Amino acid sequence: MSDAQPAPPRPSGSFWTMLSGVLPAERAPLAIAFVYFFCVLASYYMLRPLRDQFSAEIGSENLWIYWLGTFIATLALTPVFGWLVSRFPREKFIPVVYGFFIVCILAFVPAFRAQQQLGPYVLGTVFYIWLSVFNLFVVSVFWSFMADLFDSAQSRRLFPVIALGGTAGSIAGPLVARELTIEQLLFAATAALAACILCVALLSRRPHGVSEASRRADAASMIVGGTWWAGLRQIFAQPFLRKMVTLVMLSEAIGTIAYALVADYVGANYATPEARKTFNAGIDLATNTTIILLQAFVARWVLTRFGLGVGLVLPSILNVLVLLAVAVVGDAAVVAMLIITRAGAYGLFKPASDALYTRVDRETRYKGKNVIDTAIWRFGDVVVSGGMRLLHPLAITVAGYALICATCASLAAWFGWRAAHSPDLAPEPRLD
Repeated sequence: MSDAQPAPPRPSGSFWTMLSGVLPAERAPLAIAFVYFFCVLASYYMLRPLRDQFSAEIGSENLWIYWLGTFIATLALTPVFGWLVSRFPREKFIPVVYGFFIVCILAFVPAFRAQQQLGPYVLGTVFYIWLSVFNLFVVSVFWSFMADLFDSAQSRRLFPVIALGGTAGSIAGPLVARELTIEQLLFAATAALAACILCVALLSRRPHGVSEASRRADAASMIVGGTWWAGLRQIFAQPFLRKMVTLVMLSEAIGTIAYALVADYVGANYATPEARKTFNAGIDLATNTTIILLQAFVARWVLTRFGLGVGLVLPSILNVLVLLAVAVVGDAAVVAMLIITRAGAYGLFKPASDALYTRVDRETRYKGKNVIDTAIWRFGDVVVSGGMRLLHPLAITVAGYALICATCASLAAWFGWRAAHSPDLAPEPRLD
């Protein structure tokens, strides 16, 4: 927030107070960012049911193959992303990223027309890996862009509102997917990504309300320097990024185990692909509804009143309690386990962790953060799913895995607090 701007009223945490805390000059960029993230996640959730039908057909025992392929594809594309960041200003490289994915979606149109001939092991594997990479990159690009536009004080007030737009898109996407054919869904997702490019163009004009510090930084350098491997090198050099890697790996362990347990539950209780698709859509709807409630009534209140450290620790404490309950109840609670842990991750943990990157330099935002949000995240999938496969002969029960996840959540609370108070972060401004 610029020194020339008055401090907003202290929020109480409700949706209307979230909006009342927005300064007049911030309303236009906030509205554009809201629509931007809505379109990003709406496009993903339109395509996700197409991926889930293949997951049900292949079986959860082969998920490690999907995740290994996704990790390899992520590693292959990360240098391309770093090359774009190093050589082009954001007005150019972000539309290129979205344009690339638009071309890919259009290429899948004839592929899905030949779905019966290609089969789930060919088209299913390719589409699953592509959509996972798509989700990681488009979301990571979005939040890096937001951290580049808004300063730390603004991020605590505005990021929960912006995240609310994405959650609304995550609800609209499945609703649209239920009404359209596969081919229509592909074209609808293409239109949503095209709208993202328009939003980037509007935000890149730097309307009033974007912090003066960001404008000065843009004037000094619109291009992030360095080579593509700079992000990986930063992880080893910066204490903050090392803590974030550990935190992401611990959080990913919980998410991956929960996803695998639910996949087994669905496979055992729902015989047909249509029934599995409907049940998974219900999980997405319940999860995303919970996320939107957290973002509307909890996230901003926690981040502004108590700071980013509490925003990272609180979801982990909730996870410990939920996972201990799952260990007692057993199989019947695995769906609730997935919904609650995922909702906490995206309803509170994600806005808090993304806001931390407003307190680092631009190269770290675009390169270090991108490596963590893509390669490290997917590496966590491979490690955890591979570990579960190795432990399979031990016949570990749901209760056993819940206790493992509870241990990971306890460690995540510790590392979350340490990451938010890392000495190499810029000071966190106070909201008076």
